[in-house]
Amino acid sequence: MSSDPSISSESLLGKNPFQGSMWMLDWTRSDPERRLGFKPGRFTSPNKLLSLLAGLAMTVAFYAILQIGLAGWPAAHWFIDMFTKRGPCPYPTMLFFFWALAMMFFKWRKFQVQKRALTLPVMPQQPDFELTPSTARAVRERMSAIVDNPHHFILLNRIDLALANLHNIGQTADVAAIIKIQAENDEAQIASSYALAQGFLWAIPVLGFIGTVQGLSQAIGAFAGTLAAGGDMTALRGSLQNVTGGLATAFETTLIALVCALILQLLVSWLQTMESEFLDECNEICHKNVAGKLRLNAN
Repeated sequence: MSSDPSISSESLLGKNPFQGSMWMLDWTRSDPERRLGFKPGRFTSPNKLLSLLAGLAMTVAFYAILQIGLAGWPAAHWFIDMFTKRGPCPYPTMLFFFWALAMMFFKWRKFQVQKRALTLPVMPQQPDFELTPSTARAVRERMSAIVDNPHHFILLNRIDLALANLHNIGQTADVAAIIKIQAENDEAQIASSYALAQGFLWAIPVLGFIGTVQGLSQAIGAFAGTLAAGGDMTALRGSLQNVTGGLATAFETTLIALVCALILQLLVSWLQTMESEFLDECNEICHKNVAGKLRLNAN
């Protein structure tokens, strides 16, 4: 396809419908995962390996801050103990939490790239412009001139698939159906991109409940030792310390898990809302600028 951003007057109803500023959007340079050398996920889907590595790095940094940065503050020892002396459950909890945060961050960055496609002057804005097999070809050439690959963008991919059918087959009746089918596919793809994050939203509270059971078991076992200690005050004091330690493990691991799950749920809901609104904008643009521009008597 032509790389010239101008369209000949003969190709589109005797005039150039692409008037105004020309914007260039390079997905290869804009996608954050591609820039870091990783295989990018489809549209807004994050790369799981990159997110895992980022989550591991944040988890290590978090525990390094606890052990080194806060160790000199006596008032922060209770906070450090909450993550380091309450059994094994806080460690995978924080890893899953930071892994999910990394996924949401990369997803948000990729979403920003997708939103930029909404502002591109892809379709002519003249009221008398009509989509026909010949003008569909010119619009596809236009998309190839202002972005590196239309199929990397949700909106442009949807438009290009519809125009390709119109250009190759020439049936206007199929265009609206293709737009609808692709819109459903995009919604399904976006929904599936949250699958791993939804899994973390389930796993993190479960880890907290496991820590609760572990702590209560420890406390009950220590309480049995307290009863066996009888009047020995030294043994009684040691047994009571084990009881309170077990209760601390039970409640604090649950607290960590619930707070992490709450933060993650709010972020996921926020991103889902933004992507849902974005898909609605894509639907509106396609119906207005593609389906609404079709010449019904085109063959």
